[in-house]
Amino acid sequence: MKQSRLMSMVESLANVLVGYVVAVVTQMAVFPLFGLAVTVTENLLIGLIFTTVSIVRSYALRRGFEALRVRQSARASSTISQ
Repeated sequence: MKQSRLMSMVESLANVLVGYVVAVVTQMAVFPLFGLAVTVTENLLIGLIFTTVSIVRSYALRRGFEALRVRQSARASSTISQ
């Protein structure tokens, strides 16, 4: 069964939210081990920056792989029609 667009959006939002929470909690645990003292607000902002970068990275990779798929599909179609 195919996933609906709504459920794809819900899954995507859940993934981003969970990733953000994991990032902030990890920062709060790891930063002090390296002598980095940041406030909760700074941790939240750093997490937001990394989450934004992750979303952009994921989108770029997804579009890149889709472009490869389309290119390969077009190549296969032209080979078949010859």
